[in-house]
Amino acid sequence: MTPGGWIVMILSVGGATALLAWCLYKVLSTPGSEQHLHGQVDMHTPDMDSP
Repeated sequence: MTPGGWIVMILSVGGATALLAWCLYKVLSTPGSEQHLHGQVDMHTPDMDSP
């Protein structure tokens, strides 16, 4: 493979891995995220008010 191909491959794989790591960090380290989780039973939509 050419040096340009290696650079593109390393940047793309590294970027995707860094994005995955950042997303996992944000999901696992956000304090109080348990209180923001809702199921379908907890949701109230405007069509539920109609008779």
